[in-house]
Amino acid sequence: MVKLAAPMMSLDASGSLAGAIVFSKWKGRNYARQLVRPANPKSALQVSMRAMLRFLAQDWKNIGATPKASWTEEAAAGNFSKFNAYIQANQRRWREFLPPGQTDTMYGVHALPTATFDSATGGIHHADLAATVTGINQCWGVAIFRSPTGTFTPSLSNCIHILKVTTSFVWTDTPILAGTYYYDMKFFTDDGLLGPDEGEKTCVVT
Repeated sequence: MVKLAAPMMSLDASGSLAGAIVFSKWKGRNYARQLVRPANPKSALQVSMRAMLRFLAQDWKNIGATPKASWTEEAAAGNFSKFNAYIQANQRRWREFLPPGQTDTMYGVHALPTATFDSATGGIHHADLAATVTGINQCWGVAIFRSPTGTFTPSLSNCIHILKVTTSFVWTDTPILAGTYYYDMKFFTDDGLLGPDEGEKTCVVT
């Protein structure tokens, strides 16, 4: 990354040039860098990281003023917003297959839900996953995992979706090709505790 004082005859250039160079700004400083395109933008790891990023970004507005305020110090240290501090810390945790937390102190002592992964039902290019939650406790969300082979271990590389949990739910995995699929779930609390595997379910998609 190259820092610039006045890039491309402009005090505030942005965007790409000839599909090779990108101009932008970070923390108030202009910079230029090579435009890099990933070889596989839908790798298993990228799908998993994007699933968590989507979950975190969508639920930021719902976590409340007190959890948001807890990110003030980390945000100040990094010279960015509380939202960015929350995203960065939780994405770093997820990269190590650790669940997110709503505050900057993730003790992992809150209660997991009383819940069961009931079924996976295949349809035309989709699968419906049903779970029953009889006690929400301090559950925040559930990570959903999928594999083309049975007796698999849920991991960062086979997580396909992160869903906020407030009650019993049915989630639809679509669109997917015809075939046999295996699913599992792990619930997690709002202070960073990841629960056990809920038990593998299988279905045939047509």
